[in-house]
Amino acid sequence: MRASLIQIAVNPDESVDARRRRAAALVRDESASDLVVLPELWPVGAFAYEAFATDAEPLRGPTYEAMAAAAADAGVWLHAGSFVERDGEALYNTSLVFSPGGELVCSYRKIHRFGFDQGEAVLMSAGSELVVAPHPELPFGLATCYDLRFPELFRGLVDAGAAAFVIPAGWPERRREHWSLLARARAVENQAYVLACGTAGAHAGVEQAGHSVVVDPWGEVLAEAGRTEEVLTVTLDPERVPETRASFPALKDRVLGPRAPH
Repeated sequence: MRASLIQIAVNPDESVDARRRRAAALVRDESASDLVVLPELWPVGAFAYEAFATDAEPLRGPTYEAMAAAAADAGVWLHAGSFVERDGEALYNTSLVFSPGGELVCSYRKIHRFGFDQGEAVLMSAGSELVVAPHPELPFGLATCYDLRFPELFRGLVDAGAAAFVIPAGWPERRREHWSLLARARAVENQAYVLACGTAGAHAGVEQAGHSVVVDPWGEVLAEAGRTEEVLTVTLDPERVPETRASFPALKDRVLGPRAPH
C-alpha cells in the first residue's frame, strides 16, 4: 500500500481558511495513495496558543467538512492531522480519520498535553481513549506529537490490534534528534510501522523540525523528509508486520503491563 505524509508549512501570513483550502488541495493531489496523513494542529500552529480559543471548531466544523470532501474526492483513507476542537467550554487537540468515501471513521483526543503546566497543558483538556483506525490492510493506532514520549500508550495500541502508528506532530527543531530517535524506538519495540508527520515553517515563532519519517517494523527508516514543505511518499508491505513479529517474537515475552488475551 502507498502512504503519503504531507509536511505542510504553517505560515503566519496565511489565513486559517486559506491553509485549509490548500491542505485540501494537497490531499486531492495524492489520489494515487491509499493513506494520506497531515500533521498536528496545521490550521493554527501547535505553538500558537493565543489562537486556540478563537480558532477552535466543533468536531464537525469547517476542518471536518473540508477534509471529508478531500478524502472523498481523492478516494483515500485520510488521517487529517489534528485541529483545536471545542466541546462546550473544553478544548481538545483532536485528530480525525476519514474513509475513502469521506465518512468519519474515528477521532482521537490527544492524551498527553505538552507544556509543563503552561501552553497546551493548561489550555486544552486531555483525551482518555486509545483509538485504532480499522484500515483493511494496516490497522493503525492514533497518537499525537508529545504522546510519542510515552511508550505505554503504544503498547496499549498494540494490544488493541495496531500494526502501525500514525503520529501527526508539531515538533520543534531544537528537539529534532528526540523525534527521530523516538519514532524508531516505537517501531522497534512494538514491531510496527511508524508514520510520523511533522510540519515545516514556524508556529508562533517556534521553528519546526520537519523531518517527517516512515519507519518499518524492524526499525529501518524507509523515507525521511527535510525541513521544508514536501510530500513524503512510501510503499508499505502490510505483511512485514506479522512476518517481523513471527521471526523475532519478542512481544510474547512481555511480563509487565496489560496484554490482550490469547
